[in-house]
Amino acid sequence: MTPEATDRHLDPTDRHHGSANRYPGSAAAKTGSAAARTEVPAARTEVPAARTGVPAARPAGSAVLRPHPRVSLLLHRRSAGVAAALVLLLAAVMLGSACLGQTYVPPAEVWRTLRGDTGPYDLVVGELRVPRIALGALVGAALGLSGALVQTVTRNPLAGPDVIGVGHGAAAATVLALATGAVTSPGALPAVSVAGGLAAAALVYLLAWRRGMQPSRFVLTGVGIGVALSAVVQLYLTDSELEAAEQVKLWLTGSLNGRGPEQAGPLAAVLLLALPALVWASRAARPLGLDPDTAAALGVRVGRARLGLTVLGVVLAATATGAAGPIGFVALTAPQLARRLTRTPRLPLVASALTGAVVLVGADLAARTLLPPLEIPVGALTALVGGPYLLWLLGRDRRNP
Repeated sequence: MTPEATDRHLDPTDRHHGSANRYPGSAAAKTGSAAARTEVPAARTEVPAARTGVPAARPAGSAVLRPHPRVSLLLHRRSAGVAAALVLLLAAVMLGSACLGQTYVPPAEVWRTLRGDTGPYDLVVGELRVPRIALGALVGAALGLSGALVQTVTRNPLAGPDVIGVGHGAAAATVLALATGAVTSPGALPAVSVAGGLAAAALVYLLAWRRGMQPSRFVLTGVGIGVALSAVVQLYLTDSELEAAEQVKLWLTGSLNGRGPEQAGPLAAVLLLALPALVWASRAARPLGLDPDTAAALGVRVGRARLGLTVLGVVLAATATGAAGPIGFVALTAPQLARRLTRTPRLPLVASALTGAVVLVGADLAARTLLPPLEIPVGALTALVGGPYLLWLLGRDRRNP
């Protein structure tokens, strides 16, 4: 048989390599066999990656931690560094708040009081300043977390728990309890305010629901409900006795003065119980930054994730409001400051909590020391600082649509 006849019987896919197959010693045959040999290890190296499920690439600036062979954690290096720096800054601010005031206390005396040794500053440090500082850190952390969760759900940096009616609901419930005489003990007011905040948020969620929860509709409904509840509070203040009105006004400004373990204990318990939910929230919040259709196409139940994050954020905000009163702008500013520090595409929960704690403890220190012997309520000071920040944020969004 002639070579031409042999070529006619070759497979069509082999015709281009016919000469190489018939003449193994040729250069083409050597090239083809070398290519075949190099393709096998490449195919083999892909198998372990598919079996382990570990992606070949990870986001820039991140590291993979493996505390267990079956457990891997993705750690953003800058976020970890910012969190460590915020912890040190929080410790410094808390120490400064314990030392400074109308009576200066040396740091050595503060440490002696914390260890339990008796000294001349036990009353000032142990009973007046330390409980107040601890409550401020807990309230700031709760507000920072709540703001990060609500802003993640609404995808709006101008949203917060006070915008969706949590603070107004807590204030209205407290006012109604005092007006009707249903609550006579001051220790029961935090529970009443928590119930009011949760009820207001539930009402906003139900009214905003229409074949799912739309973030823009959720925010607008919360603003409307907040205005209505604020009108209820103002109506009570104009038609009540002077003593009761002064008590309500003091609570509405938000203050840490006179508060201590009775308010800090329930809030600390809520934060501890919320830790597993916060671990879930850190994972559930990642796909919510995408378009809802894209997140749903990836298998994410957007409605359930939004509901869970909203409930968690409202519980934290309502408990913090019940402990210290409605303190504005901390939940609004802390997540955005944390995001700018970490430079992450989504709001970091740990950095938001630490930023909220630093902001509130620092604001309380300034409120105690700016105009001695007058003490400014910390809620008034945060509103004074947060107003210009809100205007700056609006101007920034206008320049960068």
